Amino acid sequence: MEAAEEAREGAYAPYSKFLVGAALLTKSGKVYTGCNIENASYPAGICAERTAIFKAVSEGEREFEALALVGGRAGEVAPQCAPCGICRQVISEFCPPSFPIILGNEEHFEAYTLDMLLPLSFTKQDL
Repeated sequence: MEAAEEAREGAYAPYSKFLVGAALLTKSGKVYTGCNIENASYPAGICAERTAIFKAVSEGEREFEALALVGGRAGEVAPQCAPCGICRQVISEFCPPSFPIILGNEEHFEAYTLDMLLPLSFTKQDL
């Protein structure tokens, strides 16, 4: 959660003012962080979760242990900030249904599984 909160400080969100940080723990023990990055052409932005996952994958990591996520409007941290639908789908590309996703902040957080957040997901087994 601490790494996710630190990553949130790098968020670029001049339009929504909603800052998000993610920290992805790999099976090798390395932590990859990401923040949301907005763009004036809204669809061109990217979420913190995908930033962290894409950084890890681009460096050869393919096996992950857990993902922590922190978010909220500038100056505050929401009690929970859940991944958007696109991020949930990206997570499902690399992680099993039992993959833990931790939402909250350093003082209070709750763990969910990917299956809880994305039931009936579309995966490579569906192709």
